[in-house]
Amino acid sequence: MDWEVLSCGLRGHETYRPDEAELANRLQVTTVAGEAWRCLRCGDFVVGEPRRHGPADHAPEVPRGALLRDLIIMRLLAAERLIRGLFLLVAGIFVIELRHSQQSLQDKFNQELPLLRPLADQIGWNIDDSKVVQWVEKATSLSATAIVLIGCAVLLYAASQFVEAYGLWFAKRWGEYFAVIVTGAFIPLEIYELLERITVLRIGLLAINIAAVVWLIWSKRLFGLRGGGAAYHAEHSAESLLTVERAAVESHAQASR
Repeated sequence: MDWEVLSCGLRGHETYRPDEAELANRLQVTTVAGEAWRCLRCGDFVVGEPRRHGPADHAPEVPRGALLRDLIIMRLLAAERLIRGLFLLVAGIFVIELRHSQQSLQDKFNQELPLLRPLADQIGWNIDDSKVVQWVEKATSLSATAIVLIGCAVLLYAASQFVEAYGLWFAKRWGEYFAVIVTGAFIPLEIYELLERITVLRIGLLAINIAAVVWLIWSKRLFGLRGGGAAYHAEHSAESLLTVERAAVESHAQASR
């Protein structure tokens, strides 16, 4: 997968004209179709005026190569966290609203349960041992205060997912740490649930979360791993096309002395 071409196809080329003349000459060519500037992401020359201009130090940071691939993966994780947060938000509101309808829920459940028994018997499902039945029975036996506290806890978890999604989507360093800490904190609980009952969904969620934690720590050099933040930013700078061209200008200047 050519991540640079994919990103440029979706977002457009990122051309830049630096004020430094010698550096600008390395990023510009003249063609029969007119002036063309080199894209800082994919490296191709694009005919027309540059998208931006200014001092080289003010040029936008354009991820490319492995860093661009990592950004795309982080945004996929952010999208998953956003969807999970929305689900938890709805669940939390529903739980809090349940505090005034416990008795009606119990009555409705008692009316409908006998109707489900024949169907459950046909498919060999012991409905009395069902987790769903147990959860409903527990919910109707809790006090209104306990239900509100549970709902608030779910909403707090939803908020953490939204914060995590924001930090990952915009590639914030704090967002990467936040994602590792929050996701890692729930892995023991997910393992416990898996030991209680194995399902494909639980296995998939656990695998995604473990992979996300390991990948973030390793690729983003978190907690001082592989040189820490300094090494990560040096790697980011080395991938920059503008940094490469600037180094070439400086090298040529030194050779001319």
